[in-house]
This record gives sequence, structure tokens and C-alpha cells, in this order.
Amino acid sequence: MDINEILKYLPHRYPFLLVDRVLELEEGKRILALKNVTMNEPFFPGHFPHHPVMPGVLIIEAMAQAAALLSFKTMGMQPDENSVVLFAGIDGVRFKRPVVPGDQLLFDVSITQNKRNIYKYKGVARVGDEIATEAELMCALKTL
Repeated sequence: MDINEILKYLPHRYPFLLVDRVLELEEGKRILALKNVTMNEPFFPGHFPHHPVMPGVLIIEAMAQAAALLSFKTMGMQPDENSVVLFAGIDGVRFKRPVVPGDQLLFDVSITQNKRNIYKYKGVARVGDEIATEAELMCALKTL
């Protein structure tokens, strides 16, 4: 999926859209998505001015955005203004490597469970061969 298709499935827009491309997607199973981390990110001037590091909460958010893409594609639907995927839980988060400008984050997210529009995922964010972050996510599709 290129950015134009991603925009059809996620309500997020700049500066909060954190997935640039989907490299692989197996409906009902897993997604491999990427985020190019550049010095132009709006959070770097304040986090931290002399040693820019991507905030961990935004890495988790990017992972959740990849998970939402996987869920919508798995359900065979595009969201509308009345549907949203929300966090229901985050467990087992580990930050193993800082993410800095110039890094390319790869999000490998797999569905581990699905019951009535509630999905559980296992996500790993990597920079090259190194794990940057891993987490278990639970998200729910809600109609507004």
C-alpha cells in the first residue's frame, strides 16, 4: 500500500500519520509497514534538542496504526467518519533501542486474537536487524 491507499484506511493526517508505506499484508495474519524517521518530525525540536529521540509513545501509536490497517483490510472495509479503531490495552511494552532521525522503522504486527471487532496483536518495531520496541496491543473497532 502506498500513502494514497493508506489515507483511505486511516483517519490520521499530518503530523499524526505515522505509517508511510505497507510492504507486506496477509489479511487475517500480519502486516509489515514502515515509517521513515526524519529530522523534520515536529516532535524532535523538543524531544530532545541536543539528542533527538522519537518518543516511545509515538512508536506504539505507529504500531497501532499499522494494526488498524491490517484490521480494516482483514474485515474488507474502509472506515468512514463514524468508525474508528481505539486502544483497549497495551501490555508487555519494551523499548530496546532509541529511534533517531535517519532511521527507518519497520513494524511487523500479527493478529493473535479476534473476537467481535476486538483484536489482539503482537507487534515488533525494528531498525535494520535490531528490535527497537515490542508490545502486545488490544484495539477495538467502534462506531461513533
